[in-house]
Amino acid sequence: MEPLRFVVPAHWDGSPLKNFLRREAGVTARLLARLKRVEGGIRLNGNPVYVIVPIHTGDVVELFPPAGETAAPPENLPFPVLYEDAHLLAVNKPAGMPVHPSPGHDRDSLLNAFSGWLQREKRPAFAFRPLYRLDRDTTGVLLLAKDGYTAAILPQKIQKEYQAVCEGILKGEGIIRLPIGLEPGSRIRRSTGMEAVNPVPAVTHWKALENDGEHTLLSFRLETGRTHQIRVHMASMGHPVAGDDLYSGSREKLHRQALCCRSVDLSWEDAVRICVPVPDEWCKTFPNLFR
Repeated sequence: MEPLRFVVPAHWDGSPLKNFLRREAGVTARLLARLKRVEGGIRLNGNPVYVIVPIHTGDVVELFPPAGETAAPPENLPFPVLYEDAHLLAVNKPAGMPVHPSPGHDRDSLLNAFSGWLQREKRPAFAFRPLYRLDRDTTGVLLLAKDGYTAAILPQKIQKEYQAVCEGILKGEGIIRLPIGLEPGSRIRRSTGMEAVNPVPAVTHWKALENDGEHTLLSFRLETGRTHQIRVHMASMGHPVAGDDLYSGSREKLHRQALCCRSVDLSWEDAVRICVPVPDEWCKTFPNLFR
């Protein structure tokens, strides 16, 4: 795995390396502690150093984070890679596949698919680090960090667009600001009601793209990332996601919720945009939304 490289700017001249790593490079205390335990994990101009040394303008700092390993049974499951660089992997998560193993899904998770992909491709093992979650039946772009530094830094540099087919007709655009908490008596369902347990703020921006007289295709951007956020907010408006029977959506036409992470924009070393096409079953089920 390629090291992380930083060039010291003039305003850090003479400062301790540790201060530069923590404040400028954004290295977490946890990762810094791990790097110090790796022989040659922190290098200055090619030489292993302690973090108390002073740095100077133009110095090159290199970090070699431990890759880590993921203990999960490898399975020959779909793992469609969309994008890869030295520190990041993007996949198009299939429907019906949880990100992590769970009761009833011990060997068919994306983690199992990842382990199988590493084995098939004869890749060196590295830890499975999803940068956000997608529900089991939600498809689309999912980003995985290859190292702890990327996992800590990148979430603040991600802008995701979700799309969903929702029941009923909506036009224009709007913002939903409703706290979300657990529904009383449930370990899964969320609620925006006054009775919700431990509600937390949740903000969803929506925009109507097309409708066929019965359903509306919408685009979403989230200010917060709460569990089931889009599904709960749309159900609270009386426009549940099609196929989402957990939140009163009809399964008459689809057997799963019509929700997809369509694109991700990254403010990374270079600007990167990663997209997936609309799921085929949406086009077949709602042809008038995708003319």
